[in-house]
Amino acid sequence: MNFSKKVKIDKFSIDEKSPVFIIAEIGVNHNGDLQLAKKMIDQAAEVGVDAVKFQSFYPEELVALDAPKAPYQLETTNKEESQFSMLEKLRLPIAEIRELKKHTENKNLVFLSTPFEEKSLNELRDLNLAAYKISSTDTTNLLFLKKVAATKKPILLSTGMTTMEELEQAVRMIYEQGNRQLILLHCTANYPTSVEEVNMKAIQTLAETFNVLVGYSDHTEGVGVAPYTIPLGVKVVEKHFTLDKNMSGPDHLASLNVQEFRQLVKKIRYVEQAIGSGIKEPSMSELETKPRMQKKLTFTENIEKDSVIEEHILTAKRSAIGISAIRAFEVIGKKVHRDVKKNEFIVMEDIYE
Repeated sequence: MNFSKKVKIDKFSIDEKSPVFIIAEIGVNHNGDLQLAKKMIDQAAEVGVDAVKFQSFYPEELVALDAPKAPYQLETTNKEESQFSMLEKLRLPIAEIRELKKHTENKNLVFLSTPFEEKSLNELRDLNLAAYKISSTDTTNLLFLKKVAATKKPILLSTGMTTMEELEQAVRMIYEQGNRQLILLHCTANYPTSVEEVNMKAIQTLAETFNVLVGYSDHTEGVGVAPYTIPLGVKVVEKHFTLDKNMSGPDHLASLNVQEFRQLVKKIRYVEQAIGSGIKEPSMSELETKPRMQKKLTFTENIEKDSVIEEHILTAKRSAIGISAIRAFEVIGKKVHRDVKKNEFIVMEDIYE
């Protein structure tokens, strides 16, 4: 399978050399409040993200009426409430999603929303989103992935909870629909994720196995692990965003507030500057330092004109002039044109065969 190594999402062209595409995952942290959602978009724009992401779902299409909550949801919401009831309060109707898309674009950000079932996917298709982010809960839902892939829109696919065998089937399903615009996001589907369960090396495994661009959906606490994944080739970072961690709701506690998200963006951009080309060569500043700091050949004793240079009389010291110590074995066995004093530095013109 050969997926594109350049994925276009709105005005952003994501490839192996592009800056990291940073997504503020608002998700359901708006608590079903349109005005709060708009305020979150405004704040996300100020911290310097590239995109905001919401979640689109119909509870009756997504979960059974008596479906229990996930363990982390039980810790952050009413334990007596079903998952269905919780989701009903958090859903935004498509008219409000449309309004939020317009508001996002006015802030010069990319608007994304994760569809969790076919009805929401169809509604989002009408909004002409730049890409689809698919949750880890649907990575094994081949029927749904087939429909998403058929849109031919770029897909950001989270990989939490999946085995490589399951992921192989998911990736192949997308490929068979003729969709080559895929970015796999490494993810641990727990909120928050303990550092021991991050498994950053899996990022490289995804890139090498499937020959795709990779990203990281980070659920570790605080600014967390995300900046450290950049040297592994991550080109997309997604992190949950909230205005107040103390708000009621399933995801606020595992999200970053405004100050923390600003710090995340700053750290990612800092690490990007340090990545470099991968070519081992002196930096521009080192080229100025090198002549003064790398050692040059000199002698441990006085030698007379026409003497043979032997290894035991050579040493190396820092000097701005002279023959680089790396050429020692070119010099050994040659003769000097003149008398040379102990600790005196010579140049190539001072020696002959």
